[in-house]
Amino acid sequence: MTEPIARPTALAHVRVTVTDIARSKAFYQQLLGVDPVIDFSDQVDEPGVTEDRERFYGGCVFPLGDQVFGLRPVAPSGQRFDPDTVGLDHVSFTLGSVDELHQAAARLDAAGIEHGEVTELGDAGMTILSVQDPDDINLEFAARK
Repeated sequence: MTEPIARPTALAHVRVTVTDIARSKAFYQQLLGVDPVIDFSDQVDEPGVTEDRERFYGGCVFPLGDQVFGLRPVAPSGQRFDPDTVGLDHVSFTLGSVDELHQAAARLDAAGIEHGEVTELGDAGMTILSVQDPDDINLEFAARK
């Protein structure tokens, strides 16, 4: 094996592209139970904001432990996510236990949000729960056995 270019110890952040920042922000606030720590979504309709890195392209950023998860509102209205093209397949969020997965499934039910079953992935050593965001991006909650 050759010497790696870098040795990352974790992901710093993930940012997904969305079509409707207000709808997606509300969904993720409910899903994650936190408000954004950075939020320029109220400026998304101002000229130049979706090209302005300093204003996070009119998006927002949610805290997740030592990492952050961001939304970037630059996708055309009506466009849908496709996991079978080059790029993102899904985003997986870690939960502390399988019990927390079952609790999340119950909360999704109570909120009227469709989701998959809590599923053990056998040899992978984890159990998952899948849900689609408003742009059909596959999200997964995962817990190690």
